[in-house]
Amino acid sequence: MFELFTVMFKEEWRMHSTLFGSLNFALFPVLICAIAFMGAFLLPLIGTVMDISVLVILAHGNFALLGIMVGSFGIMGKEIMNRRFGQASLIAYSARSLPVSEKRLFLNFVVKDIVYYFILWVLPFCMGFILAAPVLGMSLYYPFLTLLTLTLSFLTGLCAVFLLSSGYSRSKTAFVIVIAILVLAAALFVFGYNGEATALFPPLAVFYSFSAGTLVISVGVILILFALSMVFFTSEYQSAEKHYTNRLIPLSQRLAMLPQHDLVAKDFIDLYRSGIGIGQTLFSFLLPLGLIWMILSVMGGFLSPEKVLFMFAVVTGVISSTMYTWLTEFDAVASYMFLPLRVSSVMKAKIESFTVLQIVPVISLICVALSSGTAAYIPHALVIALSTSFFALAVMVRFCGLAPSTLIYNARIFLTYILLTGPAVLILITLTFASPLFAFAGIILLVPAWHLIQSGFEKWDNTDVAGF
Repeated sequence: MFELFTVMFKEEWRMHSTLFGSLNFALFPVLICAIAFMGAFLLPLIGTVMDISVLVILAHGNFALLGIMVGSFGIMGKEIMNRRFGQASLIAYSARSLPVSEKRLFLNFVVKDIVYYFILWVLPFCMGFILAAPVLGMSLYYPFLTLLTLTLSFLTGLCAVFLLSSGYSRSKTAFVIVIAILVLAAALFVFGYNGEATALFPPLAVFYSFSAGTLVISVGVILILFALSMVFFTSEYQSAEKHYTNRLIPLSQRLAMLPQHDLVAKDFIDLYRSGIGIGQTLFSFLLPLGLIWMILSVMGGFLSPEKVLFMFAVVTGVISSTMYTWLTEFDAVASYMFLPLRVSSVMKAKIESFTVLQIVPVISLICVALSSGTAAYIPHALVIALSTSFFALAVMVRFCGLAPSTLIYNARIFLTYILLTGPAVLILITLTFASPLFAFAGIILLVPAWHLIQSGFEKWDNTDVAGF
């Protein structure tokens, strides 16, 4: 068991370090630590404009969101086993040729990813806070407590979504029923019995009232979720023989208004036939957005409803930009090498597919605005979200090309991404807080976005891309 875990961990490290160099990848957690260290010195300033309790909720929510993004294994299991592992010939593919059960193999894969992303994200972030505490004259109690509770938040989000996605892979009907029951129970607790929303998230209870009891409850919830996840996980995907009609031609004709309509049609057919379209939308977009909306709703006592909507629109834009990874993550670049296509042609098709997918965040924002009584600000929110989304997309196109999900762990590229998107987002939020009309200033972001995309086409056309 441990030997298999160790080998898989080394393999993951070697794969990433090979992609963009050992030094660049090794510096990534150092960069996260440095960002947290410098951010700690802003706490006194942030405390003057925002209640610290809100910041605590945001921090724990973000790490739960990280766990959610890492933990969406069950719904992706078939795609990962059939495509990612098979093409890369990783150890996780060995169950098909060696006497190793797929369940045991997948258990090691889950534990490996937990440790791996903890080292990449959670530990460096908390270490930056711990290192800054003595300089700020702060007791080390809270930094170490934060390390504990953020770790619990990460594991809670990861195990909860792992359980949900594993259940979804077994029975979609049962999954919908369970989700509905959980949502109704949470709503009844908060609104019917006036319960504290934070009580629904055990790590926050540990932070606010640390005791052996709250710690045991939080750890117990994680262990139960993880155990049930492994019980419900299945690596067997029973399905009858499938026959598909030719969808490419009719779909391509419907998308004829797009320059790269044939490749765009292929993208959507791939999403549909691989079975990850719904799962990606649910686990990589809607669930994280739902969690963020719950967190921002807590800020209703500090901010007006329209400002909360604008902050949510910015978050929606940032998360929406990750849809570009949906279209590139499992698409083998080598499949295009025999076609008379340039790299930029494939990238243009991905951008067009990305544009069509933006209907999902648009509908989500409209629903949130209607439910929160801020329908008058729907145009403002849509401009904020879409301009943020396309600007972040442009940065990924320019610096990551067709591999955004891997190159983002290059310390240099990640720092560039933060330095470009971070100030733009902060300025946009500040302007909208001054006046809602400034929300339309987000359109200005489309100008640098266009230039970044054009320079990205030129860059990657002149770069040797694997598979071309």
